Amino acid sequence: MTTKPFTDEERAAMKERAQEVKKANRRGSRATNADAENDVLAKIAEMPEPDREMAERLHAIIKTNAPTLAPKLWYGMPAYAKDGKVVCFFQSAEKFKSRYATLGFNDSANLDEDTMWPTAFALADLSPAAEERIAALVQKAVS
Repeated sequence: MTTKPFTDEERAAMKERAQEVKKANRRGSRATNADAENDVLAKIAEMPEPDREMAERLHAIIKTNAPTLAPKLWYGMPAYAKDGKVVCFFQSAEKFKSRYATLGFNDSANLDEDTMWPTAFALADLSPAAEERIAALVQKAVS
């Protein structure tokens, strides 16, 4: 039996990334942060509930607590970058048919702690306590 090296969802994400790069290249120097944010908000609007509500709330938390991060699409996911490098991203549960959504951080996030630290968090719901923790994480990530 042969196995595919990538799932259908992974291939779709790679195609989305290629489209994002083409779109950015077409926009060229006239691209603005508002264009990228509109792309992110449109992608969030396409998500099914409860991922849509979670993504909207995360977007607001990140914009408020890490205003230096620029929203952008990254493999078809809402992401937030500093100096062009993605610091954090939201992956809806539906994207890869997972049982939970994920808030992930890349290595450009300043979250290093001792010799081991988490780089992704499963999100079942956004309680007030979770929102506070996320706010603190994104502040630390850009510090």
